[in-house]
Amino acid sequence: MSNAALARQAMVDSQVRVNDVTDTRVQAAMLAVERESFVPKARRAAAYSDIDLAVADGRFLMKPRDFAKILQALEIQPTDLVLDIGTATGYSASVMARLAETVVALEQDSDLAGRSETNVGRVDADNVAVINGPFCAGLPDQAPFDVIFVGGAVDKTPDAWLQQLADGGRLAVIERDGVAGQARVYLRSGGVIGSRVIFDAMTPYLPGFEPVRQFAL
Repeated sequence: MSNAALARQAMVDSQVRVNDVTDTRVQAAMLAVERESFVPKARRAAAYSDIDLAVADGRFLMKPRDFAKILQALEIQPTDLVLDIGTATGYSASVMARLAETVVALEQDSDLAGRSETNVGRVDADNVAVINGPFCAGLPDQAPFDVIFVGGAVDKTPDAWLQQLADGGRLAVIERDGVAGQARVYLRSGGVIGSRVIFDAMTPYLPGFEPVRQFAL
């Protein structure tokens, strides 16, 4: 077994399983995807560390523990259509591709979109389509989605995203309020949208979704 494979196994054993991620499909998907392939060469030594790993200016791969817990909560099925908002270098899309029928990866940075497309091809995630476009609108032309995953924190979840859920659809996002943050799953059922908190998390903000500063005289 290669050093990278050993590191990947250690990640699953020490960061995923021990944090109550018992879904074997999620474990297998994270074992199958070479996380180091989605990280700049200078940072590959930290590819499997328990951190939100910077892959570009202001962009990160979510720490493995948080990512795995969100995937388990989303309960992605083999027939699901998934929207991955903020895919960055394509890691999240490539993992979810092993759980879903189709993943549409949305990235607003054109350079990152190009890198993501190259990376998902390198790991044979041929059921992933990468689209370059703004995060805020989602992809209404391709909705409804069974699952929407957001690869960064937001101050407030846009209603536009929630409206792109299919009946029974789930959206997972980390919502932050200053120094506090929570991973939340939204569920659309019969036209009604409810939500539940699944764990505390402090993932960096997705660009454009930081809180607006209030100025006082």
